[in-house]
Amino acid sequence: MTPTGRSPAAGTVQDVLKQLDALKDRGVLRVEGHDIPVSNLDKALWPGVAQRKPITKRFLLRYLARVSRWMLPHLSDRPLFVTRFPNGIGGKSFYQKHWDGPPPFARTVAIYSSQGDTDGDYVICENLATLLWLGQMASLELHAWYSRIEPAPDATDRGRRFTGSEGALEKSVLNYPDFVVFDLDPYDYSGHESRGAEPELHRRAFNRTRELALQVREQLEGLGLSTWVKTSGRTGLHLYLPIVRDLDFDAAREVAETIARHALKERPREVTIDWSVERRRGKIFFDYNQNSRGKSLAVPYSPRRHGAATVSTPVAWEELETVYPTDFTLRTVPDRLEGGGDPWDGILESKQDLGTILGVGGAA
Repeated sequence: MTPTGRSPAAGTVQDVLKQLDALKDRGVLRVEGHDIPVSNLDKALWPGVAQRKPITKRFLLRYLARVSRWMLPHLSDRPLFVTRFPNGIGGKSFYQKHWDGPPPFARTVAIYSSQGDTDGDYVICENLATLLWLGQMASLELHAWYSRIEPAPDATDRGRRFTGSEGALEKSVLNYPDFVVFDLDPYDYSGHESRGAEPELHRRAFNRTRELALQVREQLEGLGLSTWVKTSGRTGLHLYLPIVRDLDFDAAREVAETIARHALKERPREVTIDWSVERRRGKIFFDYNQNSRGKSLAVPYSPRRHGAATVSTPVAWEELETVYPTDFTLRTVPDRLEGGGDPWDGILESKQDLGTILGVGGAA
């Protein structure tokens, strides 16, 4: 990848882990020359499961430090918003996009929003200190844009003015994504959900979603295109098609819709693109509308709101036949990365020119 941020040195991570082990319930972390006040380190954020103890904020910060080497490249240069759970996943949560007075080590970028007709500051998470600060703020789920604020190396003709108007933002590099994404979300209920609840994770639904993902991969391979896959950390799968940044979000969404409608035609009893939740029942929702500026899926290695403390985790296609979302948790993912590395390493170097391959026209 070619991010402007940097991954921390191994010695820095080890120093943070030692500090976290030594601190009481509150204190100050010293990270790369920055002070980060931390508190409520022993507060449970995920409940205990089976014989395992609850996962605390201290454990979350240890997790973020250990995976930062692999997670930060997926965050660098990208506007970030988070879902905060001050009292853990069982309590109330809220989205946070804009920050007033973030710490000096946290880079920000001002971006225009049509809601309120104003500019707001987004955080760019490009260093370990910022990542740990977000963890201290109980930002359990991290969501980054599919587009980046830096034009190099494949969008150097795009502007970097993101403020003042919708028109300025549409002309900027932030309107040109690095990926076409396919969000496969099963609405196959287990029968144990409470009234009005979202479908819970269960093997029948995940197996069906896996079959659809493999079909989409095969279809795109037939067109000469390679995709990358990760678990959502909840019930579904996310497929990413890395592309050269000469298509804007509207064009990327049209590509995704074409693929989704083909999957619907091939498997009409299993796939839906319907926005009505009731009409999705028993099917897999193929959400192509995720391809919009400002929308996001959980970033690679983001924790998720699931009782097992699952993590949205990149996997190799060869692994997909045997894995299950609860294989990847805050407890297991650091060892996986330290032992085998990131399956998505190099994703930005694998961009594909849809204009050349599919004859899709670039945006002006």
